[in-house]
Amino acid sequence: MEKKIIFSIPDYRYLQEEVLQLGDFERGIIEVRLFPDGERYQRIMTPVNGKDVVLIGGTISDSDTLEIYDLAYALIKYGARSIRLVFPYFGYSTMERAVKIGEVVTAKSRAVMFSSLPRTSLGNHFVFFDLHSEGIPHYFEGQALINHVYCKPIIIKAALELAEDGFVMACTDAGRAKWVESLANEMGVNAAFVFKRRISGAKTEVTSISADVEGKDVVIYDDMVRTGGSLISAAKAYKSAGAKKIFTITTHGLFTNEALKKIQDSGVIEKVVSTNSHPNSFASKSDFLQIESVASLILEQLI
Repeated sequence: MEKKIIFSIPDYRYLQEEVLQLGDFERGIIEVRLFPDGERYQRIMTPVNGKDVVLIGGTISDSDTLEIYDLAYALIKYGARSIRLVFPYFGYSTMERAVKIGEVVTAKSRAVMFSSLPRTSLGNHFVFFDLHSEGIPHYFEGQALINHVYCKPIIIKAALELAEDGFVMACTDAGRAKWVESLANEMGVNAAFVFKRRISGAKTEVTSISADVEGKDVVIYDDMVRTGGSLISAAKAYKSAGAKKIFTITTHGLFTNEALKKIQDSGVIEKVVSTNSHPNSFASKSDFLQIESVASLILEQLI
């Protein structure tokens, strides 16, 4: 059986390397450079005709999104027998639905764009990890084959290593309660979440906590950490309610606007654990941050 060829966009070469080390695959090589006017030049250097190919890339910017699309289109047109587009991080969850008249639902338009890729003979597979909005796969059209992978093994392992027995698995708001409750049930611990009241468009305040956390370690799971504001607010509420040590686990550590420093400086969180699904988390160097790789979960989708 011929080896699958693993490609990646430049920002995800670190994950391409990890997956190549874990499995028996062929390295896909792409030449990339920019013309003086900023237009991107890409050339697929590894022959793909009749081959099964994998492309790893995250929608960390609109430029990266188009880079993924252009490469996928070219891989298919150059004869790939099948293609798996692996999105360790798929963004656009902020605009996954319209609240006001006239708003552009970017999550849907991006899904429709990827759905328009020509179909390989064995179909086009899309692999996502801990999507912030579970409705996004339903935006894909036609014969797109979708697999939404939950990073539960990584989260549970990290939580059990971080906290003392009898800890509470928590989240930043009621919106994530069902997912955190599932994690807590699997580990045999209690779950907690905070109730919030919106004061203004940009500000909320915590009004109460759903469970007793006094004298217990608390592990806050948030699928995505951007600025860290909600996380810090929730952590302070748990601390005020008597929590002993507070830890945070996130799948997608975006850590924008010096979020990691703000979280550490808040003084209420002992440690942050993040997967390397986003280049920002992979690039962050701090004793405060522990990185866990999603490479093994990607491998499971390829064998």
